[in-house]
Amino acid sequence: MKPNPPIIRDRIEMPQDFPLLVSQTEGVSPLFQRLHWHDALEINYIVSGVGYILINGSRYELMQGDIVLIHSGDLHRAFDTGGLVIGVIMFDPAYLALEQRYDTELLLPFRGTGRTFDHVLDRGNPELPRLRALLEEMKDEYGRKEPHFEAVVRSQLVRFLAYANRYFVNKSREKAALARGTETIRRVLRAMEGDIAQGWTLGELAKLAHLSPSRFSALFVSIVGTSPMDYLIQLRLSRAVDLIETTELKMIDIAAECGFRNLSNFNRLFKSHIGKLPSELRV
Repeated sequence: MKPNPPIIRDRIEMPQDFPLLVSQTEGVSPLFQRLHWHDALEINYIVSGVGYILINGSRYELMQGDIVLIHSGDLHRAFDTGGLVIGVIMFDPAYLALEQRYDTELLLPFRGTGRTFDHVLDRGNPELPRLRALLEEMKDEYGRKEPHFEAVVRSQLVRFLAYANRYFVNKSREKAALARGTETIRRVLRAMEGDIAQGWTLGELAKLAHLSPSRFSALFVSIVGTSPMDYLIQLRLSRAVDLIETTELKMIDIAAECGFRNLSNFNRLFKSHIGKLPSELRV
């Protein structure tokens, strides 16, 4: 039987010779843009539209022109509430190792997010247009790929981080208590993804967190954005989609492996969340 893939940790495949990716997304799928984390550092630039993002339990409203910083290991999940278009830059932290020899705090805007830096940079800061312009230039250079574009993009990224360090530090923010809560939920999520077929109950999950069911549910919703049981269904459906698309297993076997009590319940939930019956994905 195929082992369960890691569901909530994304492995970003970076080109070895140039470990940086620039892309753009339109809208956010509520199933596949699930709560997750990854090792890459991520910069989001809101090109247009509105939405919000949950990062380590805090909710941030998004609007055109916003810049979002996401550190490796940050639990995050975005939601589209109206035509959300996001420019995305992801890169390996080791990519700027040489520059950090001369500026050891270059990556502090990521390492300090939630404490000395805000995840969403201050909209009222007069230096924000300078950072927006750098991101636009990076996107343009990366897209045209003219000779030596790698060096230009790298220099623009260094300038972005240097200006973020210079102008956007916020020393008044401390979130130690929330960080502890995030780590508690992270442990529960590992248990859930490690055995999605387990008949988890709210009480069992709350016990893993050493909290009462009501306190656990409130903490889980604040960090993940949905209730524990709703999120478990999303994990199971994500796994089911993978098995449908990559194996020849019968639907009843897929339903059982993913923790659904019976085929009719599986079909009903699949149709409700995905918009199609499971059999419709295997055409």
